Amino acid sequence: MNALKLSSSGSSLQARWALCCQPSGAADPGAPGPAEGWIPITRAQPVAAALQELGLFSLDACGRSFDDEVIWYRADFDLPGIPEGTGASLVFDGLATVADVWLNGEAVLSSRSMFRQWTLPLEGRVRAQGNQLLLRFDALNARLSERRPRPRWRVPMLEQQQLRWWRTTLLGRTPGWSPPVAVVGPWLPIRIHRNDPQCPQVLKQRAWLDGATGRYRIELAAQVLPHEASVHLRHGGVEVQAPLLEGGTDGASRMVAEVRVEQAQTWWPHTHGEPALYEAWVEWTDAHGQARRIELASIGFREIRVDREEGGFAVHVNGVAVFCRGACWTPLDPLRLRAEPAAYDVAIAQIRDAGMNMIRIVGAMAWESQALFDACDRHGVMVWQDLMLSNMDYPGEDADFLGELRVELSQQLSALQTHPSLALVCGNSEVEQQAAMYGAAPQLWQGPLFHDLLPEWISEHLPDTFYWPSSASGGDFPHQPSQGTCSYYGVGAYRRPIDDARHSGLRFASECLAFANIPSEDALARMPGGEAAAGHPAAWKARVPRDLGAGWDFDDVRDHYVEHLFGERADAVRAVEPQRYRALGRAASAEAMSRAFVQWRASDSRCAGALILFLRDLWP
Repeated sequence: MNALKLSSSGSSLQARWALCCQPSGAADPGAPGPAEGWIPITRAQPVAAALQELGLFSLDACGRSFDDEVIWYRADFDLPGIPEGTGASLVFDGLATVADVWLNGEAVLSSRSMFRQWTLPLEGRVRAQGNQLLLRFDALNARLSERRPRPRWRVPMLEQQQLRWWRTTLLGRTPGWSPPVAVVGPWLPIRIHRNDPQCPQVLKQRAWLDGATGRYRIELAAQVLPHEASVHLRHGGVEVQAPLLEGGTDGASRMVAEVRVEQAQTWWPHTHGEPALYEAWVEWTDAHGQARRIELASIGFREIRVDREEGGFAVHVNGVAVFCRGACWTPLDPLRLRAEPAAYDVAIAQIRDAGMNMIRIVGAMAWESQALFDACDRHGVMVWQDLMLSNMDYPGEDADFLGELRVELSQQLSALQTHPSLALVCGNSEVEQQAAMYGAAPQLWQGPLFHDLLPEWISEHLPDTFYWPSSASGGDFPHQPSQGTCSYYGVGAYRRPIDDARHSGLRFASECLAFANIPSEDALARMPGGEAAAGHPAAWKARVPRDLGAGWDFDDVRDHYVEHLFGERADAVRAVEPQRYRALGRAASAEAMSRAFVQWRASDSRCAGALILFLRDLWP
């Protein structure tokens, strides 16, 4: 039997790659691109990562703005063996951000979203030998200067308020919070997909609990309907199956199966039970009488609901209330925004071993790899998934913006349909709070985009998933700790006494605490200047988180708690005993966090969860 892993639908384009950087405003030659200045690179990847690999760029000396440059990529490749009528395509999984593409001199694609996948049919466009692909990434800052309506509120962490019009990450564009390196270029694979008309393609999947019965429904499409096709599930030596029958949403070209598992083994966060997963696959007989098989992603059966009784926000898994403890996720590689699957497995295993049971993917970051969700499925770690919308006054009345966003959500959310670790989807990160704190009227920060349109679109792809409009939401004001969810910094940035963790009446912190933790000694060695730079020099202070325009940073917050907890003046100790200063700082962070969680988890507390900002730094 021939087996195919569905997740590997296509292979990376094998090509001779080159890169060229031009200043913004350079004359646009269009295809065939610049005549000179090309640098050979090993593969398609963001410009900072490609230059770092060549020793031409470093985070330790990153005074370069790729948002002010025009970046070109060139791929020379051969492509033998694509018969006519096979439907072979070139797939662009992610182009950041303003991209135009030519293939063999023909303009074939113009993209304005880094979060959108594009598929380009190749028939009639390629030769067996001597093909050339050109990609041009325009300077985003030049586009941001174009005249557009002003936002109704400002975002203090951003210099460029008009980023709200562009579907791109805020990483690298939030001075004080991330390394000042924007992701520009192909940040996800460019691959060749060779369509097999005999092989069905997955359209929709859904796995849910109906009492004690696990139910799994799958809808597939195929140019040639397979014979004797069936869907199989297996866990712990028990296998069940169901036939694929003609039907679905579009008639005869669709096939549907629903598998029922009596007394199904349920998926749990690791703190409460076994994260049981079922292997899933499709079997059929092709037109030549050969047995075929597609491996599907593993699935899990669980019921997750959020109890909003009396203004609370409590996650229940399989009918059991779960205190959600964890942190806000940051990409493992800030230059590529992707890592190898093994790296995700190691990171999520660390989270599990630390006793955390939830991570939050924040709307200022980027859509994450399926490898991350696979690891969370295996290790029993829940995921709070923000849409990639954060803080800004998004143009929810603009038809082009909405159209782009809807395509993005259709592509991204479809990939999450069978992950049991997905606990909830949140419309944005802190949009409601940012607008309210700026003084905008409630009808602006509780508008139709996040309260009407998005929940409708999301339910089309994730009908069993709880939707929440904003990471800080649910009370008369979004930053009200005693109602719904909030960003809690009473203990932390607001420098309140430790017992404010209890007195605030916190119900659920979607992010909290946010101490500038002093790195371990081995991490200090990787910083510019090494151990000697630790404490107060410019190289150190440049990497301490801060809000733009604020007269303090998060070192000052930690130093406040050194004095509050231990009665020591941090600046005096730092001046004469730097090693002791670091020890006190580490202890103050740990003690403040520990005492806060002890109060939130007390038997008489109404708090149901708290997620620390952030899980790890984006650079040492």
